[in-house]
Amino acid sequence: MNQALRHIGRTLAIALPVVLVLSGTLAVSRVSWVGPADDQMETASAEQQPLTPEDTLRDRLLLTLRQQDPSAALTGLQEAVTRDPSLAPHCAEIAQALGAAAVEKYGSSRRAQQHSRPVCDTSFAAGVAAAG
Repeated sequence: MNQALRHIGRTLAIALPVVLVLSGTLAVSRVSWVGPADDQMETASAEQQPLTPEDTLRDRLLLTLRQQDPSAALTGLQEAVTRDPSLAPHCAEIAQALGAAAVEKYGSSRRAQQHSRPVCDTSFAAGVAAAG
């Protein structure tokens, strides 16, 4: 099972940058390099969606993780969910994102896993495993 996951991870590690470069190249080739009209700029700014509370929390906790450590971010997540129970349905998703970011920060799932705690069940550990 671990070998299969590693194989999938390596395949994605090779294929994903290629896909991103190609899609970026296609996007750049389709951009109108003439400046947008004023009405187009107004439409674009009106279409931007404000960040949801869970997006704001996730972004803040990812910054905490990068500046401090995963333990501080997990503590922040637990405190936020306790303060605002409406964030509870998003807890697992945020914890998984923190797990993946911890692997990115430390470069190894073993080191990232040392910070695992039972915040939102085992979602942090699941994020570490998926990224590692």
